[in-house]
Amino acid sequence: MSSTPFPSAGKPAPVRRRRPRINSAYLFIAPSVLLIGVFIAEPIVQSGWMSLHDWTVGEAHHTFVGLDNYTALYHDSRFWNALRVTVIYTAAVSVGQVLIALAIASRLRRTTWYSALLRTAYFFPFIASLVVSGIVWKFLLDPQVGLVDAWLSGIGVTPPEWLQSTSLALPTVIVVGIWKNVGFTMIVLLAGMQQIPPDLYEAAALDGAGAWQRFRHVTLPALRPALLFTTLIATVTGLQLFDLVYAMTSGGPIFHTESVVMYLYQKGFVEFQMGYASAVAWILFVIILAISALQLRLSRFRDAD
Repeated sequence: MSSTPFPSAGKPAPVRRRRPRINSAYLFIAPSVLLIGVFIAEPIVQSGWMSLHDWTVGEAHHTFVGLDNYTALYHDSRFWNALRVTVIYTAAVSVGQVLIALAIASRLRRTTWYSALLRTAYFFPFIASLVVSGIVWKFLLDPQVGLVDAWLSGIGVTPPEWLQSTSLALPTVIVVGIWKNVGFTMIVLLAGMQQIPPDLYEAAALDGAGAWQRFRHVTLPALRPALLFTTLIATVTGLQLFDLVYAMTSGGPIFHTESVVMYLYQKGFVEFQMGYASAVAWILFVIILAISALQLRLSRFRDAD
């Protein structure tokens, strides 16, 4: 009869140590975190450091000036003009494209062959880049070879100087900006409308609600998240206005269409004042952050609504 060995009474049983396990999720997100750190986080920190220096390209020594760049920016009338232009463009384009897209989405809500065709036509400008759209409209509105002026002249109307007039240049850019982005906003709102249960409209109709009342009390509350998303995207995109202005007017005439990013480009990549340009970039970043937070606060979706 074999005896089973037992550990001696004076020695404790050996404890197995568990090997540390690495969560596989960290391995999947590591490349993205690395890219964000190298190409986004590090340049942001570097630009903040540059904004505190008299950083001119080509100079070996960059003098630390503290907040002098921001102080000079506060007294810079050209910066305030660029900020005014950017705010006007952003407000007009954001409100305009959301209202127009909401009207179009309401009309094209039913899925038919012609509504699908019109959806594609409205969305098509969004596919093209802003630079391409700006160049196309610059040629269309050219006073010498533009088709728009030729059509107006053909019906006996004297064409205005769309992009050369100090009073018409910015409204023209605003109209092109709305035309460029209204298709994307329409698609988002249309997707939101198609998620609304038809029972809500039927219940409202049984209660005697008309078309406007159904739109106001059923459609708009249900579209609140989509409206928040499209308004926020339009606002952030508008505050970063550059490509369209650069292609159509280059900031003219006489700075009447110069945006904040256009001014940043002029200071940083034309005059090579990278410290001053970095200060402009940080001011714009703070403005975008503040406006986005305010929109999220004012438009926060509540279940009680």
